[in-house]
Amino acid sequence: MSTVAVHPRSQPSGIWWLFLLQGIAAILMGGMLLAAPGQTLLALVTFLGFYWLITGVLELVRVFVDRSVPWIWSLLTGLIGLTAGLLVLKHPLLAAVTVPTVLVILLGVQGLVMGIIQIIAAFKGGGIGSFLLGAINLALGLLLLSSPLAASFAVPFVFGVLLLIQGAALTIWAFRVRA
Repeated sequence: MSTVAVHPRSQPSGIWWLFLLQGIAAILMGGMLLAAPGQTLLALVTFLGFYWLITGVLELVRVFVDRSVPWIWSLLTGLIGLTAGLLVLKHPLLAAVTVPTVLVILLGVQGLVMGIIQIIAAFKGGGIGSFLLGAINLALGLLLLSSPLAASFAVPFVFGVLLLIQGAALTIWAFRVRA
């Protein structure tokens, strides 16, 4: 397998503004998450509720019009989407706490599983790096699972910082591609 280095000048300069718009959007969203995490999270969860509701309805329609997929799967995903969307829209404050908490629990479980796999790999010849990465993943997984509700309050701040970094990187990239 070979790798190819991508230089900004090898990208089409005509689309630089797309990167710039993405960067600005990420910076705005990151700033909103940091400035007003509760309100922003509530707005995002509300949009998620509408998304789940709409996709649930569309999956239920798909049961009757699309024979390329077994109807039972469309029915099941449609009912789940419809139910989740209605619950989120009916109880947005509860959803604003529950959705990040579930995300933290999933990340905690993933950290435990990946940590154990990496530690086992270290003893099977993966080396000290695999062991250290596994130990870090295991520790982070345990930390997240020890208090998922408390950890979920950090989610808007973490995503806010990540969006600011991504926005800055995309903005810089846009001007490098344009040059």
